[in-house]
Amino acid sequence: MRDTVRWGIIGCGDVTERKSGPGFQKADGAHLVAVMRRDRTRAEDYARRHGVPRWYDDADRLIADHDVDAVYIATPPATHVDYIRRVAEAGKPVYVEKPMGVSHAQSREAVSFCKSHSVPLFVAYYRRGLPKYRAVQDLLQSGAIGEVRFVQVTMQTRPVQALPSGELPWRVQRRHSGGGLILDLGSHGLDLLDFFLGPIAAVHGFASNQAGLYEVEDMVSGAWVFDTGVHGSANWCFASDRDQDSVAVYGSRGRLSFSVLDVGAPLTISAASGNRTLSFEPPQHVQQPLIQMITDELRGRGRSPSTGESALRTDWVLEQLRNPGSAG
Repeated sequence: MRDTVRWGIIGCGDVTERKSGPGFQKADGAHLVAVMRRDRTRAEDYARRHGVPRWYDDADRLIADHDVDAVYIATPPATHVDYIRRVAEAGKPVYVEKPMGVSHAQSREAVSFCKSHSVPLFVAYYRRGLPKYRAVQDLLQSGAIGEVRFVQVTMQTRPVQALPSGELPWRVQRRHSGGGLILDLGSHGLDLLDFFLGPIAAVHGFASNQAGLYEVEDMVSGAWVFDTGVHGSANWCFASDRDQDSVAVYGSRGRLSFSVLDVGAPLTISAASGNRTLSFEPPQHVQQPLIQMITDELRGRGRSPSTGESALRTDWVLEQLRNPGSAG
């Protein structure tokens, strides 16, 4: 591939305004050259505000653009696999928002399709690229809390509010998201645990709609065992009276605690030798470090920690939690 990777974006919505879009302009060796949105006026507005030379209202035209080397897909999950297929058929690398698909089977199809076309597939579990979470991995691997025994995850949020139009956000509409907020929010924590501790081997879960505020599940609980024998358990409640987001990793000589969603919150190590708090300044554009790693891999200068294969493992865990006994 060229020394500069020229990116195109399909779906220039909210997530691309600050979290991801500017990262394609600021990462070394990357350049954002085209964007697409079905509403051409909004596509043009985004392009002009972000200094992008071309805009489209047709995804196929962006994909076929000879000046686009790789494509970032930032649309709702129900559309991901179709766009992945089209980009892969054009022989271009794919970077897609998470979750990769609305089911494990659909995500597996996307991974297989990219493999058959010899196209790299990356997924936007961008916390794998942030210094805070790479420090967690280093601390666990260096034995800062001894041998890891078990993990506890707790996440709760207030109910999702309707938009001014009266419609609920797409993230809680099954036809767009595939399920509840565990797919959008809880998936990040599960992916990080895979990053820190390796694959999960067995999962048991329960999912229900307790509040009845929308059609998808708002409560998920589960327990699992990693390949290494480490145990884990979690409760995700998205119809609570408060916000809470905590992961605690317990070891033979201490505990490590951190937040998943608040990338700027410090992490805490509690051990017999004393307590330590480590703070990290989050980047202005949180996806930029991972975008840099992906761009580096495409330029032959490194490896991305988040791939279709790693995301597929997380999708399998999510499916087992939400649909116990599913073959995937």
